[in-house]
This record gives sequence, C-alpha cells and structure tokens, in this order.
Amino acid sequence: MNDDALRRLVDERWTALEAEQTTGDRRLRVSQLPVVVESGPLAVAIDHDGHRHVLVPIHSHRKVRPGLDGPVLRLRKQALEDEETYQTYADLACLRDDLSDLFTELCVDVLDAAHELPENPVKALYRVLDRWKALFRTQGTGLGPDQLAGLFGELTVLNRLLEQDPSAYRLWRGPEGHRHDFSAGTTAVEVKSSTASEGRRPRIHGLDQLEVPEGGTLCLAWFRLHRTAVSSAGTAFVEAVGEALRLCDDEGALLDLLAGAGYRPSDADLYHDVRFVISEERWYRVVPGFPGLTGQELSAAGVPVSVLDVEYTIDLSGEAPAPLSPGQVSEMIDSLILESV
Repeated sequence: MNDDALRRLVDERWTALEAEQTTGDRRLRVSQLPVVVESGPLAVAIDHDGHRHVLVPIHSHRKVRPGLDGPVLRLRKQALEDEETYQTYADLACLRDDLSDLFTELCVDVLDAAHELPENPVKALYRVLDRWKALFRTQGTGLGPDQLAGLFGELTVLNRLLEQDPSAYRLWRGPEGHRHDFSAGTTAVEVKSSTASEGRRPRIHGLDQLEVPEGGTLCLAWFRLHRTAVSSAGTAFVEAVGEALRLCDDEGALLDLLAGAGYRPSDADLYHDVRFVISEERWYRVVPGFPGLTGQELSAAGVPVSVLDVEYTIDLSGEAPAPLSPGQVSEMIDSLILESV
C-alpha cells in the first residue's frame, strides 16, 4: 500500500471512529490497520476527548521512551484488552486538533517505518519522531581534534556495552554532566584517550573524577589513538557512531546523548575523513595508591576543600600501576551490565 492509500485509510478510520458513540472517560475506540509487525497489527484510535492516536504493538515488558508528554504529542505505554485479546502498545497521541493534518503525515511515516522494521516497530517509531524533531535542530560548531579522540574512546566502550545489552546507552552518563563517563551506581568507568605518541598522561577534570563510588568500583580506561587517513586502517569516527545507533534499542535517546557530547548527525560530513587506530589500550582499577587527587582524600587529611575547577595530569607511563588483564576488563563490563538490569 502506497503513502496516498495509507493516508486515506487512516483518515477514513479516524473519521469512522469519531462518529461512534463514546462509552467512558478512559475508553479508546480502536481500529486495526493492515500493517502487521511481530507483535500484531498497528491500529489507530480516538479517545474520549476526540484526540487521535496511533498504536504500535509492543511486548508487555518493553519500556517506552519517557519525556514526550504534550502539549502537542504524548507518548505512553498503553495496555488494551477485550474478551479475547490483551495487547500492549506504544501509544502516540496528538493533543492539538488543529494539527491533525500534520499528525496524519507523521502517522503515515510511522506505518512505513514499522513495515520496514517489523521485528522492532517501536524503534521505527522513535526514528520517525527523531527525524521530525531534527527539522528544528540547528547545526553544531563541530568537534576539535581532542574532543573527537575523547568521544571516539567513549564510543569504543559504549559499543562493547551495547553488544551485550541494547539498552546500555543508559550507562553513558558523561554527556549528562556526571562525574564518570559510565556509571551504573556502584560500578563506574572513566574513559581517557590520547593521540600522543609517547607517555600515558591523562588529564583529570575535577576533584571527584577519580573518586570511587561509595562501596563500589571505579576503572580508568585509557586509549592511545593514532589518527589515520588510510581507509583500510582503523575505524572511521562516523562508523563508530553508526554502530552504536545500530546496536541500541532507542536511537533517539542515544542521539540526545551524542548531542550532549557535541555530535549531531547533521555534522557528519565534517568528520567523513576522521579515522582512528587504537594502538594501545589499558584499563586500571582505581584503588588506594592510584595516582590522583580527590576531595575525599583532602577531607580525610583535614584539608578544607574550597578550590573550584581543579584540573591536573597523572602519569601512568611506568609499569605501576599495573593494568587489568583482558579477563578482568570483561568482568568489569559484565558488572556494569548486570548492575543496570
């Protein structure tokens, strides 16, 4: 069915539902559509207030993205049942009757996207919402060389987490201003990257960046990156971004995090020739004796902490402290995932 036919169909279904008798304040009048995904057919609906809805079937355990709650659109999880069936939906409603025509166009996009991705229709829904939202985004100023290297290192860790859990983008806290780049509560990872050819001297920002979560574990992951123009070497920066978007189960939420880190898809052409080779990778557990300066240590020593905007460099160039083994790194990643479940 082409877009014109879909447009006529949803308008006809909504019009027919609007003509039906209302039966209760919380009731939805529902009409199924001939677009079927893994969990069943999509549907349109009209609520007691006359607002139009599109319903995308999802598994009952699936969460729906928060934050879209009016004044124009509202997205929520909705369970509907009758004498024979029980189905959970991602329910997208338009709360402005004067925008019904635009909502029809959005819904046609949702139906097309769901048809193309029947195994994950809610991800298709998010894609459509984010494309529409992108119309109102402005282009960023672009990331500098150090920012690109730093974000590439964080994406490297993020993609390893997403390979195990498509919701692991929630662990990426750095773009939200958290003191650690990745945190699940008592387990945290701080990521540092360098393009210097010698030494291991990460820059530490603040007195709390190397503070271990209370009763928990903190690791510092350090990457030495070599920027290359050879297309067959390393990983392109935009490929690392694309891999994260492919692996995650909510592209919109991840795009918001990427925007917080300074990257927007509209800027991708700025980075088309940026590639990195990871020439060295070391993970360290931050334990007593690890080089660093923290507010906790100053307080314990009786030194008043009244200094702001502290930055300093630590030197990990020697044999000590010893890095974690690959097996210990895997255990650290597993701990992050398990704590977030």
